Parts: sequence; structure tokens; C-alpha cells
Amino acid sequence: MNTYFVYVMSSRKNGTLYIGVTSDLAKRVREHKSGVFIGFTDKYRVHDLVFFESTGDIRVGVEREKQLKNWRRAWKVALIEKENPAWADLAPFLDPESSSG
Repeated sequence: MNTYFVYVMSSRKNGTLYIGVTSDLAKRVREHKSGVFIGFTDKYRVHDLVFFESTGDIRVGVEREKQLKNWRRAWKVALIEKENPAWADLAPFLDPESSSG
């Protein structure tokens, strides 16, 4: 069974947010941090993993991603702060390579 992750990246505490879904969270976070993909996260320096959750069904993950993207900002902040009140970068807990950009 595959595992899929819905994740939130941030530029800093209460900063710019990015929400995505992936099957390889550690790899995707490294890509965000290294700027492999030129675009939103690179432009706004959205490099800290501040929240993630997992599911075994990609359809559930994509629906959750869409749901979170449509939430009000205050709800997203509350979701992050419920699990990660300091907005710490969670990448080092995934993979030692994730913290290096």
C-alpha cells in the first residue's frame, strides 16, 4: 500500500503558505528547499515544512489538498498551530538530507 502526504510549506511563522500532495514527502521537501522547481515556492522562499498528514488513497489526498487550499487562512494557521505551535521546520525529522538545501 502506498502512502501519500498532504503537506504545508511556509516562508516563516505566519508567512506565505504552500499546500501540496506527494507520495515521497522527504524528496519533495528537498526539491522545495533546493529550488529545483522555479515558481511560487522559490519566488516566495517557502521552504519550511510546517504540517503534513498521510493517507493511503491518492484520491483522498488530492481532495484534502483541494479542501485545504480553499480554507480561510485563519483555519490553515489553526491547523498548523494545533500540531506545530512554533512553526518549526519538520523536514529534519523526515530525512537528514531534507534540512540541507
